[in-house]
Amino acid sequence: MDDWKDIEEPKGAVGTVTAAQVATGPVIPPQTRLLTYSAQEWEGFVEEWAHYCLKKLYKNVRRFTGAGDRGIDVAGFVDGQFLKGVWDNYQCKHYDNALAPTDVWAEIGKIVWHSFQGDYTAPRRYYFVAPKGTGTKLTKLLSDTTELREGLIENWEKYVKKGVTGTQQVELDDALRAFVDKFDFSIFEARTGLQLVEDHKATPVHVARFGGGLRARPAAGKPPAAVAPGESRYVTQLLGAYSEHTGTAVSDSSAISPRKLNDHFVRQREAFYAAESLRVFARDSVPPGTFESLQDNIYDSVIDTHDGTHADGYHKVCAVTKAAQEVQITANALITCTDSKDRHGICHQLVNDERMWWKK
Repeated sequence: MDDWKDIEEPKGAVGTVTAAQVATGPVIPPQTRLLTYSAQEWEGFVEEWAHYCLKKLYKNVRRFTGAGDRGIDVAGFVDGQFLKGVWDNYQCKHYDNALAPTDVWAEIGKIVWHSFQGDYTAPRRYYFVAPKGTGTKLTKLLSDTTELREGLIENWEKYVKKGVTGTQQVELDDALRAFVDKFDFSIFEARTGLQLVEDHKATPVHVARFGGGLRARPAAGKPPAAVAPGESRYVTQLLGAYSEHTGTAVSDSSAISPRKLNDHFVRQREAFYAAESLRVFARDSVPPGTFESLQDNIYDSVIDTHDGTHADGYHKVCAVTKAAQEVQITANALITCTDSKDRHGICHQLVNDERMWWKK
């Protein structure tokens, strides 16, 4: 028993644990999570990536489905000529393994054959996109156009002839062989899961899919000196509230008096612009509808206060914005980067949208 020893306390168990760790477990990197995806989950991820990422790069993006796809999966079109113009192809198939040469010979053959037939102009670039990437052999082939061409020719009979179309066998005759010899095989390359994840990080659906928390929110800018057209309704309502409070008509922001009300007006504009910056941040960081849901949360929490009895419009503004600050919101994804100024500003956005008003 001299070579026996006690089981020591695991080092990973030492220290405190956060509520998030208890609720969700350890964070799994997105590229690792991709490896666990089913074909259906991969399809959903590719749809998001194509919609949010590829549409920024091309004039048009199309997904080709069905048996007659001619070797095209996701196509990005640079001009309005579609398959007769400049375009790129993304072959985003789900494979259980890292791609090997035997997985792609027929796919490469389809592009060569249909280009030879004049069904379309050969793509500018052709990307193999798979959850587990490409294996060593295929990675090496894709970096050497001569070997890739020779490999296609050598494997035509076994993997390509019957795999190009479902209606005929495609023989590598002299004319097609001459076309293969001149074809630009440098168009073929692979994109890794990590590259797709990096693209996906810039989309508003990344956190919803992979978690990991929101990125840091940029600081809100200061309001411009002059009231912008987009502020007109809530500013007009504020001026009306000040008029009710003072008993004196206030038709312009430069005429706000006393100093207390002028300072209040400055703070409200800062709050409005803070909420507008949150709207922009939400557009780029969380799924569509998340910010609008937060607005609805605020609205539902303050509308009873809004509809209550107030001495004048100014007191109404103060009561409603105070209620907005005090409300407990826990479910909305934006709540982790929302402060009291944003909540005040959302109240003014609701006035701008004619869902509330400040005049008594």
